[in-house]
Amino acid sequence: MSAETATPAAATAAVLALADDALILSHRLGEWAGHAPVLEEEVALANIALDLLGQARVLLSMAGDEDELAFLREERAFRNVQLVEQPNGDFAHTIARQLYFSLYQHELYAELASGDGPFAPLAAKAVKETAYHRDHAEQWTLRLGDGTEESRRRMRTALDALWKYTGEMFRPVEGLDVDAAALEARWLAALGDVLERAGLALPEGPRTGAWAAGAGREGLHTEPFGRLLAEMQHLHRSHPGASW
Repeated sequence: MSAETATPAAATAAVLALADDALILSHRLGEWAGHAPVLEEEVALANIALDLLGQARVLLSMAGDEDELAFLREERAFRNVQLVEQPNGDFAHTIARQLYFSLYQHELYAELASGDGPFAPLAAKAVKETAYHRDHAEQWTLRLGDGTEESRRRMRTALDALWKYTGEMFRPVEGLDVDAAALEARWLAALGDVLERAGLALPEGPRTGAWAAGAGREGLHTEPFGRLLAEMQHLHRSHPGASW
């Protein structure tokens, strides 16, 4: 279904899928504040989180009041993929999650930016941001994969652990006019190239978890998401109607 022919409900579903991916990953990356390995990485992760938050704000405003949608929805109303809600883990887990997602998001926004749909203006700006996100994740993957035996082991472990969440990213979203199969093929090719240069292999096994691919898009989330949402929404819910 194209953007021009999408029903209002389908258009909202597409907006929330893109917005919630960015919002939830932004929050996860923000959790590194004060805990990153080096000061330079504090700044890098914070900048990526702010880029994602900016994307989320624009997208949520297309669907309604951004604060209400971010802070007052219940867990089952969020439409982010399960990958972005996974805990940071060690630094290798954060990089593996970022590599998987930034490669996908960069390819997605490049395709949206080339069209004339409602997401094209946002995508034209965001594709420049995601190019940096992608490069940051790639450089760290190369550094960890081609580093010490311990760094290689941790990177392999992280890639394997998160692999089962990657299939969901390529499930078609109603109202989002992209070729999901072609997007997935480009993602796999780009990922394979990065991992080969890092001396790592594509993980084996299924690319779905206990739930069928698409669970997050349907409002079914993993156990860590409830704690993330409680932390993210606590201040707003504790002071309803407050202004700053």
